[in-house]
Amino acid sequence: QVQLVESGGGLVQPGGSLRLSCAASRSIFSINAMGWYRQAPGKQRELVAIMSTGSVTNYADSVKGRFTISRDNAKNTVYLQMNSLKPEDTALYYCHAITISGLGTKDYWGQGTQVTVSS
Repeated sequence: QVQLVESGGGLVQPGGSLRLSCAASRSIFSINAMGWYRQAPGKQRELVAIMSTGSVTNYADSVKGRFTISRDNAKNTVYLQMNSLKPEDTALYYCHAITISGLGTKDYWGQGTQVTVSS
């Protein structure tokens, strides 16, 4: 099992920055991939950024060049640095983790943290 706890959301003006944190309940070395998704009202949940244990990253086109996913192995924490925020980035942001073992693939979600970009 993996528990994920997000933090760092809030209200920010357009052009501003926020850093989201996702703390995992166990070593992130044991987690095959971690990432961030978001869901805006009336829209489907979408991938924002993902990082594998090999630190390979992938970003949604809409956030490339503005958002950066990173990790602190010692703190079992993954971050999402969001710069040049736009109103369309407003959404509930979820941390996600995938583990792959002989028992199969399991995925885990955090409770979500709200990001609102508005003047």
